[in-house]
Amino acid sequence: MASPLVPSDLHSAVHPPVNAFGNHAITTARPSSSLSRYVRPSEPGSVKSGARSPGFSSTVDSMRRVLTFTTPTRVAATVVNTVLSRDNIRWIRVILVRAPQPGTRPASIFFCMNHTSPIPRIAIVIACLFSVTSCDKLGLGGDKSPTAPSGPPPRGSSIVYTAVGASDAVGFGSSVQCVPFTDCPGGMGYVPVAARTLTTQGFTVKLLNLGLPTQVIGRDFAELGANYGRQIFGNFIEQQMPFVPRDTTVVTIFAGGNEVNSITAALGGGAGGSDPSGFIDNQVRAFGVDYNTLIAGIRARAGQPRIVILNVPNLAGLPFLAGASLAQRQAAQRAAVGMTRTVINPLASDSIVIVDLMCDSRSYQPSIYFSDGFHPNDAGYAFIASEVVKAITTSTYPRPQSACAAMTLVP
Repeated sequence: MASPLVPSDLHSAVHPPVNAFGNHAITTARPSSSLSRYVRPSEPGSVKSGARSPGFSSTVDSMRRVLTFTTPTRVAATVVNTVLSRDNIRWIRVILVRAPQPGTRPASIFFCMNHTSPIPRIAIVIACLFSVTSCDKLGLGGDKSPTAPSGPPPRGSSIVYTAVGASDAVGFGSSVQCVPFTDCPGGMGYVPVAARTLTTQGFTVKLLNLGLPTQVIGRDFAELGANYGRQIFGNFIEQQMPFVPRDTTVVTIFAGGNEVNSITAALGGGAGGSDPSGFIDNQVRAFGVDYNTLIAGIRARAGQPRIVILNVPNLAGLPFLAGASLAQRQAAQRAAVGMTRTVINPLASDSIVIVDLMCDSRSYQPSIYFSDGFHPNDAGYAFIASEVVKAITTSTYPRPQSACAAMTLVP
């Protein structure tokens, strides 16, 4: 990639023209580490396009946007409090349950429930999570002995499936999105679709979807993103990993997209100075440390479940970056390929299976993406779910490729 980013690229290297959470708004801010204005990543809460007023003028203010919780209960409670404090219901609806085409479907589809508001639904989740008994039923408490299958589950057996992820896990961009921490049997994201497919294949599936939109793998990436204008609601290590049920037999993990966008946002804000490549490589190494921590924590709770990890596609080849500058696409490619090649793919083992989104040509078909060009649509999630199911159930699922043309899409 070109090194370093020239000042004229600092505007475009922050974030793609279409926000990862479906908002087209752009704004400007000036972190203390940057000497230039830059286009800040747009907020997941706005449903309008066009310019907005500057939101934060210093890294001190933006750091307040890193929210840390110790339980899913506090995540849900903080989400509700944010709605009330901002007096802007649209803000939270975008993060949790915003429909791809507002006004074209009944609200019951948006929330995977009939004629109810998401706020009471979240309140029910909070009450459930406060209950020790309920948490134990979810596998969040007690001293149950872990089950530890290293290979595919036998046909007809029971699967305790825990999903770790961000907006992808709840199906943002699909026709039926899911409220975090709730049952959503009709959801069209890859997690509920995979669970339904496993059920049709004769498995008995108990699903816990821990995914929460905006999250990243670790606190370091949450702080990085918040320093440069991204809204971050916690991280996998602190807010998801501790709640993996002890009897889990299958775990899926999808991390990397929000982290890459945080890296490019930081570059656009002046991070990396004259050595953006070095900055990216350091962040990739930090991503690797976080991934090892996440997997170790999951195993500490659940023994040796079958872990299915989706590697990171080359974000430079996704529709949301089609109009970005060459420098931004080079940065996104370096980060995504580095995460996939040096962190995720080497994790492949008897008990860890890698779904190779990087080298699958379907990952780069514009038709499988939602209108933001970042999140999959129903077709995209169906493609991912089909691979996840095969990775869970097939002992001969192929290992990821060490090199492919998709890794060098941008010169």
